[in-house]
Amino acid sequence: MPKRMDKSEILLDFGEAMRRGDLYPCYQPQYNHATGRMIGAEALMRWEHPEFGPQYPNDFIPVLEDAGLIVSADLHLFEQVCAFQRKCIDRGLATVPISVNVSRIDIADGTYIDQMEDIRTRYDIPVRLLRTEITETSASGGLELIASAMAKLHDAGYIVEMDDFGSGYSSLNILKNLPFNIIKLDMRFLDSDPQGRGATIINAMIQMAKWLGTPTIAEGVEQLSQADYLKSVGCSYIQGYLYSRPIPADQFIDLIQNAGLEPTLPALQLVETMDAHRFWDPESLETLIFSNYVGAAAVFSYEDGNVEVLRVNQKYVQELGMNVTEERIVHSPSWDPFDDENKAIYIQAVEKAIATGDEQTCETWRTLTSDCCGEELACLRTTLRVIGHADKQAIVYAMVQNITAEKRRLDEVTQSERRFRFASEQANMYAWEYVIGTKQMRPCFRCMRDLGLPLVVNNYPEPAIEMGIFPPDYADMYRDWHRQLEEGVEHLEAIIPLTVGRVPFHVRYTTEFDENGRPLKAYGSATMVQE
Repeated sequence: MPKRMDKSEILLDFGEAMRRGDLYPCYQPQYNHATGRMIGAEALMRWEHPEFGPQYPNDFIPVLEDAGLIVSADLHLFEQVCAFQRKCIDRGLATVPISVNVSRIDIADGTYIDQMEDIRTRYDIPVRLLRTEITETSASGGLELIASAMAKLHDAGYIVEMDDFGSGYSSLNILKNLPFNIIKLDMRFLDSDPQGRGATIINAMIQMAKWLGTPTIAEGVEQLSQADYLKSVGCSYIQGYLYSRPIPADQFIDLIQNAGLEPTLPALQLVETMDAHRFWDPESLETLIFSNYVGAAAVFSYEDGNVEVLRVNQKYVQELGMNVTEERIVHSPSWDPFDDENKAIYIQAVEKAIATGDEQTCETWRTLTSDCCGEELACLRTTLRVIGHADKQAIVYAMVQNITAEKRRLDEVTQSERRFRFASEQANMYAWEYVIGTKQMRPCFRCMRDLGLPLVVNNYPEPAIEMGIFPPDYADMYRDWHRQLEEGVEHLEAIIPLTVGRVPFHVRYTTEFDENGRPLKAYGSATMVQE
C-alpha cells in the first residue's frame, strides 16, 4: 500500500528523488475529437518513491512551493521533457508538441526562462516541440510580471497556453490584457447535462476565444457525450481520460507511433484588408463605422450550410422593420425566415464569396416575425464579403437593404405593362412616357415593334418628326405641346394624322408633377380613330 509522505519526508528526500529519477514526467495526450488524431501532450510531474510508492501531486507540489524548491523541480521536469524529445528525434520517431507548466513562482525567480532556454539549447530541441502553460490563477496575481514573462517566451518562440481558464474571478480581464496563444478550459463547468448552465458557460467561453483568434483545448474530458458536445460548439481539441490517462514515457512513445498526428490550427485567420477582431472592441474605429456609418450590416459565421449571427447594428434592425428586435435576430435559428428556394440562393452566394474572396450579392425573400406585427414577407438585397476564417468556419460581413417596396412596385409595373400591352393590342393604341427634364421618351412595345423606335428616344420629339411619324405640317404644333408641358400644362389632346399614311389618331398627354408642383413626366397615348 502506498504511504502518504509527510512534509518533512518530502523535503528530506527531494534531492535524492531527482538524482534517482523518482521525480519524472508522465504524458497525457491531446486529441482532435473531430478526426481522432493526436495534436500534442501535456507533461505532468509524478513522484514514485521506492519505499512509499506513488505520491499525489496535490500533496508534494504545495510543499515544494512553500520551501522554494518548485523552481528546481520544474526545471528538472523540463529537462526530462527535452531529453525525451531528443530521444525521439535521434531515433527518427514521430514527435508532437509537449506542454510544460510554468508557475508564478518560476516566473518570479527572474532567471527561470533563461535557464529553460539554456536546457533547450543544450538538447537542441526545436521550440515548436515545446509549449508553456501558465495557470489563470497565476496570471491573476500580477499582470505586469506575467506580461513581461510572456513577452520573453514569445520572443524565444514558445506558444503560451492559459491553463484552467474560467477557474478564477478575473478571466475576462486576463484574456483582454495577456496575449495567450491557446486557452485550456476548466471542464468543471461542464456537467452531464448539455442543456445546463455549465454547458452554456462553456459555449460562451469557446465562442469568445474563437473570435479572439485563440484555439481552445478542453482538459479533464472523461465522457464521450462531453467530447461530442464540445465539438458541436466549436472546441474539437480535448485532453482527458476519455482518450488516455497520463502515461509514462515508454508507453507514450508507443502511442505516438501508432496514432495519426496533426498540428493545432489557429482559430482565426483574417483577410489582410480588415481586422475582424476590432468589431468586438467598443472603442475601435471599426465598431464606430459598423454602428453608425455603413448602413444596415451584420457579421455572421458560416460552416457547412449553418449560419450563426454574431452581431448586427441598429440600422440592420431598422432596415428589417416589423419591430424585430436585435435579440430575436441574433438568437433565433438563422434559417427560420427562409423557404428552401431562398435558403439555397443565400447559401450559394455565401459559398461563392468564400471560394472567390470577392463580394457577392443576392436577393432573397424572408418571412419576418415579431410579437406585435405578426408576419410579413420581405425581400432583402445582401452584399456578402468574407473577412476571416475560423478553422472550417468563415466569418462573413453582410450589408443589407430591404427592397420589398421596390420589388412590389416592379411587380406592379410588370403586371400593368402586361395588361396594357394586351389592351393596346386590342385597341390599336400606342403609349409612351416622356421625362420632361431630360427630354427622353420611353416607348411601349408596340411603338418599338411597329414604328422602329429604340428603347429610349433622346431629344424627343425631334427623332419622331425626322422619322415621319408626325407629318411636317403638324411638327410645329407637336413641338409647341412639349413647350407647354415644360411650362406645366396638365392636359393636351388632339386628332393628329400620323405616319406617311396620315392615319388619324387621338393623341393625348397627361402631366405628372413632383411634390413642389414642378412638371416631372408626361404620359402620352395615341388611339386610332375608328371610322
